[in-house]
Amino acid sequence: MPTSLSRFASGAGDHNDRAMKASPLLAAALSERLGVPPTVIGRPRRAAPTSWDRELASALPDLALMAAHYDRLLTDGLSPVTALSRCAVALATLPVVAQHRPDAVVLWFDAHADLNTPVGTTTGYLGGLALSGPLGHWDSGLGEGLQEGDVILVGTRDIDPPEQALIDSGRIRLVPVAPDMADALRRAVDGRAVYVHIDCDVLEPGTVPTDYRVPAGMSLGQLQDCALALTGSEIIGIEVGELETDDPDAPDADHPARLLVEALEPILSRLADSSRTAR
Repeated sequence: MPTSLSRFASGAGDHNDRAMKASPLLAAALSERLGVPPTVIGRPRRAAPTSWDRELASALPDLALMAAHYDRLLTDGLSPVTALSRCAVALATLPVVAQHRPDAVVLWFDAHADLNTPVGTTTGYLGGLALSGPLGHWDSGLGEGLQEGDVILVGTRDIDPPEQALIDSGRIRLVPVAPDMADALRRAVDGRAVYVHIDCDVLEPGTVPTDYRVPAGMSLGQLQDCALALTGSEIIGIEVGELETDDPDAPDADHPARLLVEALEPILSRLADSSRTAR
């Protein structure tokens, strides 16, 4: 399928504006690799940290635009490649993916499970509710439809007790950080079509700039190995978020974005090949 590149430019639960500053760098690196210009959804705005419900209300218009954009892409048979600001944008993208491709599995590469709900959250952070909304554990106003059996957490290690209970029950699967995690991921996917979500804090702290720094993360080599392990499956699309920068105009500010694109080359190459075949 032809590939479409998108960039979510606005905020979604931002506690600072560093991810909004970094998303153009990531989109530019992806654009250079894929040879596709990005479609920009939303406009940057000043971060205003508050409660999850106020953050959601503020972000909702741009998130609704993102959901409508994804619906058009998938209706037209395009493979979305997306540079996000924050992982909470998945509240908009994943319900649409689930609607169009209920056969697919969502791979959630993230240091956090993001399976909390408004009732159980201890932080009130919107990003911590990003996966539970599409699963229908609470009503975000952006839809649901994703099934628990169609989610695999990858590299997740900062897990709250209610989230751990979901994993322990077998309702949500987890591929932990380990030397053989690429093989474990391949077995878990078992040839199914995949949609990939990557929160950059899944990586070892300091690999690329991120807001949250959770020890014992993935290396770029492990990320690339996991990407390679997925090339036996149909890759519906990929979204990458939570990369940060203080100064997007600084020399080498785009270096972390380029590192990510290099690690994701097996996926991007597969999508580019599919795009050329479709033409």
